Amino acid sequence: MPKDHREVPVDKLRNSIKPETLPFEDTSSLDPPGDPILGQERATDAIRFGIGMKQNGYHIYVAGPPKTGLTHIAKTHLEEQAKKEPTPPDWCYVYNFKEPDRPKSLRLTAGRGKELKKDMAEFIDSLKSKIREVFDSDDYRAKESEVHQGFEKTRRKITEELSELAKQEGFILQISQVGMVIIPATQDGQPMSQEDLAQLSDEEKKRLREKSDDLHEKMKGAIQRIREAEAEFKKRHSKLDSDIALYVVDQLLEFYLQKYRDEPDVTDFLAQVKEDILENIDDFKKQPEPPQPQVGQFPVQPKELVFRKYDVNVLIDNSETKGAPVFIESNPIYPNLFGTIERQAWFGALFTDFTMIKPGVLHKANGGYLVMKALDLLKWYFSWEALKRALRDQEIRIEDLGELYGLFSTKTIRPEPIPLDTKIVLTGDPYLFELLHLYDDRFQKLFKIKAHMDDRLDRKEDTILQCAQMIGRFCREQKIRHLDRSGVARTLEYSMERTEDGEKLTLELADISDLIKEANYFASLEEKDLIGRDHVEKAIQKRIYRSNLVEERIKELVKDDIFWIETAGSKVGQINGLSLLMTGDHEFGKPNRITAVVSVGREGVIAIEKESKMSGNIHTKGVMILTSFLKERFGHNKPISLTATLCFEQSYGLVEGDSASSTELFALLSALSGVPIKQGIAVTGSVSQKGEIQAVGGVNRKVEAFFDICKHKGLNGEQGVIIPEKNIRNLMLKQEVIDAVKEGRFHIWPIATIEEGIEILTGIEAGTLQEDGSYPEGTLFRRADERLIEIGEIVKKFGKGEEAAGKENSNGE
Repeated sequence: MPKDHREVPVDKLRNSIKPETLPFEDTSSLDPPGDPILGQERATDAIRFGIGMKQNGYHIYVAGPPKTGLTHIAKTHLEEQAKKEPTPPDWCYVYNFKEPDRPKSLRLTAGRGKELKKDMAEFIDSLKSKIREVFDSDDYRAKESEVHQGFEKTRRKITEELSELAKQEGFILQISQVGMVIIPATQDGQPMSQEDLAQLSDEEKKRLREKSDDLHEKMKGAIQRIREAEAEFKKRHSKLDSDIALYVVDQLLEFYLQKYRDEPDVTDFLAQVKEDILENIDDFKKQPEPPQPQVGQFPVQPKELVFRKYDVNVLIDNSETKGAPVFIESNPIYPNLFGTIERQAWFGALFTDFTMIKPGVLHKANGGYLVMKALDLLKWYFSWEALKRALRDQEIRIEDLGELYGLFSTKTIRPEPIPLDTKIVLTGDPYLFELLHLYDDRFQKLFKIKAHMDDRLDRKEDTILQCAQMIGRFCREQKIRHLDRSGVARTLEYSMERTEDGEKLTLELADISDLIKEANYFASLEEKDLIGRDHVEKAIQKRIYRSNLVEERIKELVKDDIFWIETAGSKVGQINGLSLLMTGDHEFGKPNRITAVVSVGREGVIAIEKESKMSGNIHTKGVMILTSFLKERFGHNKPISLTATLCFEQSYGLVEGDSASSTELFALLSALSGVPIKQGIAVTGSVSQKGEIQAVGGVNRKVEAFFDICKHKGLNGEQGVIIPEKNIRNLMLKQEVIDAVKEGRFHIWPIATIEEGIEILTGIEAGTLQEDGSYPEGTLFRRADERLIEIGEIVKKFGKGEEAAGKENSNGE
């Protein structure tokens, strides 16, 4: 007779927290926790190390489940450190006077960028006003007149000398807008007419021509002297303008040179501005023109654009930044990361300049920290590749994607790169980290710090209090009701339910936060001052109700016997297995009828799901273990010959996992031995080749699912679930199941070996191998062993018959 098998004690069916053990009345009386991050010592250590490593390549990847608050934890640590760090400099773009298509970047002390922009605007406005004032002054006009009169005097002297010489030679010098002309003259000094020329003799004409040629040569010399005098005049005039302009510019610029003497980039820029102003002083002397009206839909370009090159484009202004900046980028497309160069339409054409350069988040976070979700970043190939290039080169280049990849060839500007000093923090799934580490060679060189977030922590007295303090802080921050002791206890129990481990609390804080907000809603409906256990329980049940429509439909099909599940009687080769289904935001258990058929043959154990390609690799492995178990228990003195088929009845989807491998083995042993299995018992658990029962996931939902079916069909006191012994610590069953177990109407048996399970299922002792290689009479394994021997003899007999038939056919031929 089989021995009585122990059941799971009632006090082990659910790990609960008694409200009276909590050292507070409600969370409003609790101080905030000393450490804002709960239970993430490993990740915290890695993040702090990554922050401290300032060398290139030590960027951080925070790996963990999505609801553990990856971004929040990273941001908390970064902001704490950022307060202690210096504020990064301002960055500006200005006109490059040497290479106009390559705007120059300026680095300034934090807060001085907008000062420079304002100062440059004031300087140019003052200069324009002062230059016009000086050049319109009587003093300047007098000096200009003096220079001009000197030139006129010289030119008059040269022309008078040439005119006198021409007169002496019998010629007249005529000066017009076209130039100077030498004409022969009569005795009375009048220009000689054609008739007068015709009356001259050949000798006189020859002599006149010679004199004319000689005078023309002298006239050329005079013209050259006039040009030299004019060049000297322009030079003196230009020097006059330059001296006056230089005086005005120096006078105005000296203040700014002194103000920015500690900013070498600015002083270099001001020197270039001074040089350009002196070269283009005429632009400042012109009077401003009134603005012209817009013509149709085309804007009219103002004349003031000539002074635009003296503007300052403040790219990054850190005047109000305290410490290092911390940015979170949720949409890391290329322009958002690296900035962009805007364009303005101008009569059908696009033009741009340095004032249209706009920053990206890399510029804003320069000198600080930038947090992004890895998956969001990887969705944008150009952003990911450009970021790796920027981190490698340690500079931020603002490039036009269209031009970079040849989409269009419009001429654009190429701003000077800005040095990059940003710590990048990516958050994402651990599996994504593994993929990047394996397949992206640059990733492992750049992101050398992995901060691996845990999703659970040990349940201890101090951690329970820390969780309560976190709850209190959350309620204060969200300005919602606090939780009383019973509410905290139920919230912590829910935390254990999430981990499926009575000794662990979940660190998926986003899920707990949502639960508290939902419980606050139900407390508000009852106009309660505090959130109690009932409110938390209602929030949990409503959350399940919103998501369990598919589960309810499946239960209806089972209750209506459309999905056939038996909960009474006994059958050979049939057993109730338990599987876990997921519908996105909801997981639930589902009973499955598993059948086994054994026949004569040599094909071994066949899973119909595998043959129909409806099973996964893990399930296939579990089926292969069944064959190994049969060899281990019964193959010590004979070869194993059989054909057995296993099937998940009424299964229309993919079967994956090995949690039903022990269940399949029980059905196989029943079919092999001919001993029926109690249909009121369901089984979950994986099995090893040695027959050891191994832990599985989702044990609570599986037990509760079979309980619901048994309750509907009628609890008879013999029904229950067999679970792995190692899963006892995972039990967090609902109160209804616990009450039924306490009353003896439902049972939960923990097992460690196949032998324990088969005895519970059949009521027959499994049997232990004896020294002679057999099993004791009347045991289940003895029956199975005898059936295997019988099948072996049949196979051997038929094998000899086929061999003899083969020989006869050979002789006949």
